[in-house]
Amino acid sequence: MAGTGNGPLSGVRVVELAGIGPGPFAAMLLADLGADVVRIDRPGGAGLGITPEYDLTNRNKRSVLIDIKAPDGPARVLDLVERADVLIEGYRPGVTKRLGIGPEECLGRNPKLVYGRMTGWGQDGPLAATAGHDIAYIALAGPLSMIGQAGEPPAIPANLVGDYAGGSLYLVVGVLAALQHARTPGGAGQVVDAAIVDGAAHLTTMIHAMMAAGGWQDRRGANLLDGASPFYGSYATADGEYMAVGALEQRFYNEFIELLGIKDEVPARKDFARWEELRTAVAARFKEKTRQEWTEVFDGSDACVAPVLSLREAPAHPHLAARGTFTEHAGVTQPAPAPRFSATPTSVRSAPPLPGADTAEIARDWDVPSIATG
Repeated sequence: MAGTGNGPLSGVRVVELAGIGPGPFAAMLLADLGADVVRIDRPGGAGLGITPEYDLTNRNKRSVLIDIKAPDGPARVLDLVERADVLIEGYRPGVTKRLGIGPEECLGRNPKLVYGRMTGWGQDGPLAATAGHDIAYIALAGPLSMIGQAGEPPAIPANLVGDYAGGSLYLVVGVLAALQHARTPGGAGQVVDAAIVDGAAHLTTMIHAMMAAGGWQDRRGANLLDGASPFYGSYATADGEYMAVGALEQRFYNEFIELLGIKDEVPARKDFARWEELRTAVAARFKEKTRQEWTEVFDGSDACVAPVLSLREAPAHPHLAARGTFTEHAGVTQPAPAPRFSATPTSVRSAPPLPGADTAEIARDWDVPSIATG
C-alpha cells in the first residue's frame, strides 16, 4: 500500500487536487519522501495525454475520484482535508474559493493545515489571473535571457528551470517549512504561495550578485558560465555526439589540455583576446575521436569532462548504475527518489494509480466514509 512506505515523511498526510506539471511533481516528491499522498482525481481526468499507468509523477500516491463541482464534492474534499497535514493545489487564483475549498474553508476545518498553492504568476499582481507556461515565467524572471549563444535566440531548457526548479522545488521547501512551524508549540497552519516567477527569479541570486560586483555581463554568451569560455561548454565529436567541458579551475584546466593533447599548442588560459583561437583548437581536437573514445581518455580524471548522454543512455552510465540513480519499477525505468537518507531510506513503492483506484482503501485508512459513499 502506497501510504505505508518508509521515508522521512512517513505518517504525513497530503491531499493533492489533480492538475498538471509542477503541482503533481511537488506532490510526487512528498510521496517519494514517504508521505501518504491522496490525489483527488476528477471525472474526465487532467493531464497531458499520458496514459495514467505511465504518469510517473503520480508514483507512490493513491487516488480517489471526486467530482468537486458536484453538490457534495466540496464536502467530501473537506472531509479528507480535516484529516490531512498538507494540501497541494495548482488552480488559478480564486478557483478553489469559488469551489468552496479555498484556504478559508480548509483552515476552518483544520487549523494546522499547510495549504500549498502552485501557480505561475502567484496569487496577486497584474498577471495573476492570466494564463502562462514555463517559458513565459522564466522569460519575465530573467533566467531565459541567460541561456544560449550570443547573437542567437535564447535556448529553451525544456520546462525544468521554471516549472520544476522554480516551481515544484520551492513549493516543497515552503510546505516543509510551514509543516515544521505548524507542529511547533503554538504553531498553526498557513498558506504557502509558491509562484514560478518568484522561484525562477530567486534561482538567479548568485548571478545578480556577480552582476552587481561587475563580474557578469547582462547578455548571453559573454560570461564564464554561459558558453563564452572555451573551457566551459560542449564540443562535437567525430561521431556527431558531444562532450561537456567544465574545467574552470586552473588545476583542472591543466589536466584537461594535457589529456586533450593540446597543452603545447594553445594560448594561455587567461589570454582573453585569444579565447576564440583556444576554442577553435579545442573543437578541432574533439572532432578527431568519437564520444566513447574521449570518454575513455577522460575517465577517472579531474579534467571535469563528461559525455553528453541522452535520457535513454543516462541510466546505463557506470556511475549512475552503481549509485542506483535510476530504478525500474513495474517495467518502467525512471529516476529514483532523491535525495538519500541514512535512517529513513526512500524508494518507489507503487506505480501510478488509475484514477479512483484506491477509494475504498483511503476511506478505510483515513476514516472518511463519505468519499466512498458520496
